[in-house]
Amino acid sequence: MSYGGANPDGTTSPPMSRGYMLQFSAVLQNSFRFAVFPKRLITFNPMQYVKLRGRKQEADIFSEDMGDAAAVPTISCEQFRALEDFLKEKDNPALLPIQIAYYTGLRIGEVCALTWKDINLDEIGDTKRKKVRTVYFCDTLAAILKAAKREQSKNRLRYGEFYRLNYYAEVREKDRIYYEVYTLPRTEEAPEGYKEISFVCLRPDGAIETPSTVSIMCRKAKEKVEGLADFHFHMLRHTFTSNLLS
Repeated sequence: MSYGGANPDGTTSPPMSRGYMLQFSAVLQNSFRFAVFPKRLITFNPMQYVKLRGRKQEADIFSEDMGDAAAVPTISCEQFRALEDFLKEKDNPALLPIQIAYYTGLRIGEVCALTWKDINLDEIGDTKRKKVRTVYFCDTLAAILKAAKREQSKNRLRYGEFYRLNYYAEVREKDRIYYEVYTLPRTEEAPEGYKEISFVCLRPDGAIETPSTVSIMCRKAKEKVEGLADFHFHMLRHTFTSNLLS
């Protein structure tokens, strides 16, 4: 899918864009997840093992080898404000993940996996290299997070029985441990073994805001916001690093 290929009729197929692959991935993820629970048609989600292959190696900004920071694409403060205004006008839940990434340098998966318990701790979890790191953030982000938490409390009352709760279960297979996350209506009881989890980045109805939906909104923003034609979520991580070095 990434590199294209030959069709059965002898014609060639061009490479599929990353955007389309992310959409296919999101559909399959949710479909298999639904088949696991509540349908219980299969015992595990095979999409847990599927990774999108990129042509470039992702750099870790917390590693000792920083490389050439000047060559890394970033966005200006003015462009970030324009992006914020666009998302605020849309009242889109991708706003909070983008704000968190801009002020902390976290990856999209790390941002969407943050819980309110993490915000109260010094350690936010393991990096790819299994090193625990502490992430400090400014008063601006602190105010944003406090406002988001208040809004989530209000939404919980507004939606009532239609509000959705998030649950997770630890799955162990051979030497591998991963977590399955499910969103269920407030009135539906979670199955045995699933624990409720309070994510920071939520949609208004309480469902978790996922990396795939945030990425889709980023692609829309780069088409609509002037000066963001080359924007992607990981650019926020680059920008954070650049701001630290400036």
